[in-house]
Amino acid sequence: QLTLVESGGGSVQPGGSLRLSCAVSGSPGINFCMAWFRQVPGKEREGVANINIWNSSVYAESVKGRFSISRDKDKNTLYLQMNYLKLEDTAVYYCAADRRMRLCQGLGARWYDNWGQGTPVTVST
Repeated sequence: QLTLVESGGGSVQPGGSLRLSCAVSGSPGINFCMAWFRQVPGKEREGVANINIWNSSVYAESVKGRFSISRDKDKNTLYLQMNYLKLEDTAVYYCAADRRMRLCQGLGARWYDNWGQGTPVTVST
């Protein structure tokens, strides 16, 4: 049983930064595709970024150049560094994993079979 626990969310002003963490347990390593998603009420869950086991990553257009996804295999932790935050980045952010694949199939939620509980991020003046 894979367990994902996000942390690091909070409130920040526009232009600020936050780093989200996702602690992974129930696996001897994170040797599979992992991703970050976000969701606001009334909207579908949106893929933000993913990363494969060779540390190749893909980003949504809306966050390119501002967000950075990374993993620490020794700590079994996934990260999302978010810089230059905008009001529209406000959402609940979720960590996700596709244990079946070392490569990532895409940023669609249907590709991922393990999810964390989410951590809220609020960007406001």
